[in-house]
Amino acid sequence: MIEIEQARITLAARPRGVHLVTEEVLSQLPALARFEAGILHLFLQHTSAAISINENADPDVRTDTRTFIDDLIPDGFGKFRHTLEGPDDMPAHLKSMLFGCDLTIPVTAGRPALGTWQGIYLIEGRESGGSRRLVATVYGRVV
Repeated sequence: MIEIEQARITLAARPRGVHLVTEEVLSQLPALARFEAGILHLFLQHTSAAISINENADPDVRTDTRTFIDDLIPDGFGKFRHTLEGPDDMPAHLKSMLFGCDLTIPVTAGRPALGTWQGIYLIEGRESGGSRRLVATVYGRVV
């Protein structure tokens, strides 16, 4: 039988950076275990953070990613006009657009079918962006 489940997920507040959140997401999706095969769609409801998939083993990947994107889009760039919310806000919006606000992941045997070294990342663009909300939708065949 094909079913659809939807859940709201709240991620803990984190400082600016690239954070592995796979287990935090999955711990709030117990219904996923019922899906034999399907699709998990994650939508981040924010414009100053992003989600992505990348290596989950070496923390240096997260550090290097943050270094690269902060160098690419620095705070306080003199040509930005959107500055009322602070020097990190417009750079955070651009980072969100570059990395995106949604992921689509296949589901196999009740788990996301991520590769061996893949994990779900939250890319927090603000110095203190607060907690972040995701809408998770699972569509597929249930057991």
